[in-house]
Amino acid sequence: MDNFEKQLSINNSKTVQILFGQMDSNIKQIRELFNIDLLVRENDLKIIGKEEDVKAVAKMLDEIISAIEKEGKVSQEKFNYLMRHYAEGNTERVSDYLNDILTVTSSGRMIKPKTIGQKMYIDNIRKNDIVFGIGPAGTGKTYLAVAMAVDAFRKKEVERIILTRPAVEAGEKLGFLPGDLQDKVDPYLRPLYDALFEIMGAENYLRNLEKGLIEVAPLAYMRGRTIDSAFIILDEAQNTTKEQMKMFLTRLGYGSKAVVTGDVTQIDLPAGKKSGLKQVEGILKNVKGISFIYFDKKDVVRHRLVQDIISAYEKFEKNKDREEKRRNGNSNR
Repeated sequence: MDNFEKQLSINNSKTVQILFGQMDSNIKQIRELFNIDLLVRENDLKIIGKEEDVKAVAKMLDEIISAIEKEGKVSQEKFNYLMRHYAEGNTERVSDYLNDILTVTSSGRMIKPKTIGQKMYIDNIRKNDIVFGIGPAGTGKTYLAVAMAVDAFRKKEVERIILTRPAVEAGEKLGFLPGDLQDKVDPYLRPLYDALFEIMGAENYLRNLEKGLIEVAPLAYMRGRTIDSAFIILDEAQNTTKEQMKMFLTRLGYGSKAVVTGDVTQIDLPAGKKSGLKQVEGILKNVKGISFIYFDKKDVVRHRLVQDIISAYEKFEKNKDREEKRRNGNSNR
């Protein structure tokens, strides 16, 4: 089959520098990932290879160039995501998905989705009253939920923000921790505090906390309440029991919205206790106004190695399951 060629011309030298990367590192990655050849001459790029690969790379580079010219830069994180997305054959335009501004932090930084999975999550939070965000660490489940809560609070769509977690992790019991009750629960709630501080600002957070407009508390504090006009986030929901999950979901009052986040591969419940998060999908999957969004390793926005670590664990668990099935099959003979 004859090679297909396409040429791109870039007028801005700064755009060329950002696009190519240090010592042309980005160009080298594209060559390897798409199995095409890229000839670089000053500000011109010639893409050579199979027609479908050349067209995919040209479309991807158009998006990256457009993002650089619009924003003045493109993060390595976004560049790597676009490369993976196109290399997997997903050639629909994704830059529009990634330019949705959720809110702005106290320091002026814009918070945007960084993957299509994150964009789907955000869109579902906007249109549903209860959303479950399920997936591995580093996918932005909690941080984006807090950003959406702050945005709704700033727009006066809700009167309060309530963040909660089950205080069960790594086999620890609150009674053995030092300090009063607040001291005991603070370590479990620290990730929620950190997200609120960054997005809302410490001063605004403390002022609203004093007014009772923000509440960060263990899940046990939700029992017996009906919560109206609030944005409620249940984090680390894999560590809820089925009874706790039902209790939490039935707290929802008029004008309220709930987001439930968790990673079913990291359950810290005592032996014999079933996770409420694992059970709830089968119960609520067909209820209108409730949606389930699943993240995977492609949505991880932490260090590149986090994706590799998740992949390694997935492979290990699959091999372990196969070995157990093989042993069980032999023992039944």
